[in-house]
Amino acid sequence: MQIGIIGLPNVGKSTIFNAITKAGAESANYPFCTIDPNVGVVSVPDERLKVLGEMYQTKKIVPTTIEFVDIAGLVKGASKGEGLGNKFLANIREVDAVAHVVRCFDDDNVVHVSGKIDPIDDIETINLELIFADLEMIDRRIDKTRRAAKASKEAKTQLAVLEKVKSYLEDGKKPDKTAFNDDEWHWISQLQMICTKPFFYIANVAEDELQEDNAYVTALKGKVAPAEVIKISAKIEEEIAILDDEEREEFLAAMGMSSSGLDRVITVAYRLLGLISFLTAGPDECRAWTVPKGTKAPKAAGKIHTDIERGFIKAEITSYDDLIQAGSEAKAREQGVTRTEGKDYIMQDGDVTFFRFNV
Repeated sequence: MQIGIIGLPNVGKSTIFNAITKAGAESANYPFCTIDPNVGVVSVPDERLKVLGEMYQTKKIVPTTIEFVDIAGLVKGASKGEGLGNKFLANIREVDAVAHVVRCFDDDNVVHVSGKIDPIDDIETINLELIFADLEMIDRRIDKTRRAAKASKEAKTQLAVLEKVKSYLEDGKKPDKTAFNDDEWHWISQLQMICTKPFFYIANVAEDELQEDNAYVTALKGKVAPAEVIKISAKIEEEIAILDDEEREEFLAAMGMSSSGLDRVITVAYRLLGLISFLTAGPDECRAWTVPKGTKAPKAAGKIHTDIERGFIKAEITSYDDLIQAGSEAKAREQGVTRTEGKDYIMQDGDVTFFRFNV
């Protein structure tokens, strides 16, 4: 899973990226410091693995991961190639979801590309550039499809959908899933449009403004609702990033925070993309695996190895809560909470799973 981090120059985008990924991307007080997309791989926090590791006395714990892609700052005119726009837009089409970082703090020592702090204006600037870029792509697709529609009924149907999408973009709006049937929306999702990707927002605030929303954050939430807004202080996340686990917990408690910004970003990203984690556990390894909600057992087995999917026989499953309550794998079996599931079983978050297969 890839999360693209976007925003205007100097909103704290690369600082936040550095803090949550510890990737060391260059961060400086001038536009276009980030030229090539920086990619950082982050372990997804999952306390269940630690507990299972102790239960099984495992040799190794392997969390699932998420990739963050820090993409060059976008400016007005990016869809026409201003700044590093074309490169930015090509990179953003590849990600699964978009985290839009918005500056919500005052600091005379950090320049703003438009000379003022205005979250609403910042969002509208970027949204318009994304819409313009998608409109240009849809126009090209319409021209190609119109020619094919003369001889193809399927292309004629696709042309009608494309023209409907275009009407949204020309009105300055992102296409709305509710205006299309499931088949149409599934097809639209294959077009790699930027505007149809799941979006959430990161409000970068001052260190002393994490508890109460300032006027900038209030305005931001009102503008983007019902999309989610996560408040983060880039400076605090930098401090958290250098701490070990014990120090991290003490620091968060002292700050009155129940979780770090990274934890909240991952939680929102999982929810937006409809993802769950199933678990495998044993003396050699305890591991988390990420799959979309609705994934059936054989497909989940394929995440581990294609041979397991190909030769799938059954899945032995114990929910994490039942396993912990039982106290051990053997007791879970004795109590009858370990189930045998077949090919049509839909995986659930926290399923501790052993796949049986034969190839």
